[in-house]
Amino acid sequence: MKTSFTILFILIVSVISTAQTPTTDSVKSVNEVVTADNVKWGWLNPLRGDKSPAAGKLWGDRTKKEPTGFLVKFKKGFSSPPHIHNITYRGVVIQGLLHNDDEKAEKQCLPAGSYWQQPAGEAHITAADGEENMAFLDIQEGPYLVKPTSEAFDNGERPVNVDKTNLVWLNANDIQWVAEKSNVQTAFLWGSHQKNQLRAALLKLPAGFKGSIKNLSPNFRAVVISGKVTHQFSIKEAKNVLEPGSYFGAEENAEPLLDTDTETVIYIRSNGDFEVK
Repeated sequence: MKTSFTILFILIVSVISTAQTPTTDSVKSVNEVVTADNVKWGWLNPLRGDKSPAAGKLWGDRTKKEPTGFLVKFKKGFSSPPHIHNITYRGVVIQGLLHNDDEKAEKQCLPAGSYWQQPAGEAHITAADGEENMAFLDIQEGPYLVKPTSEAFDNGERPVNVDKTNLVWLNANDIQWVAEKSNVQTAFLWGSHQKNQLRAALLKLPAGFKGSIKNLSPNFRAVVISGKVTHQFSIKEAKNVLEPGSYFGAEENAEPLLDTDTETVIYIRSNGDFEVK
């Protein structure tokens, strides 16, 4: 009996440990750019073909055990059956209206600029109501799988749905790593600001911003959520115009140059600090 209890305990601990979302990222980012018109698209669930949302790769491989960032496009009226995922993911709405919650929950359509978190093992549905709907999804480990609700489990994390109107924006008076003259604002989304811990925030650049972001960590990835920004890694390198859905990564101590003519919101995921100048 004691042996059986020990085995059961080990199995439970094993299930819980595999469901825990990693808090660091060992993959070192490099200087790279993927513009919105160069995203490679496929099906989120290839077995369902065009009945599945489309998926566009930004970094990583969602079919493997590694951190991944990708775009998802939903057709108007799309509604998934109740399901779970084996891993936790975070999402930001780029275009349209998206609902992500328990199947019995009252419908809450999140507009562009909103954020949500879907814990591993939590039963939910995803639906889209806009004419065109697109979101960015961020996972800390793969593979990204869809499973039946009969396999639901509680990994200790909780779902989050934050409408863009409920985001709290901070400016240079509230945070130290943004230059006061830049008029840049930040809304923290998830993670920890302890040393070498993963964290993510939205960075709002005002129209007319001309400056840079210096990456001080091994891992830095950025996705344009709204607006438009001109990006280059140095004055000598080529410029890229990044519209919503575009991505750029930066190696440690890189300092990409950014230039906007309209207000632009960027999702930044890093494994440490960065500075906006």
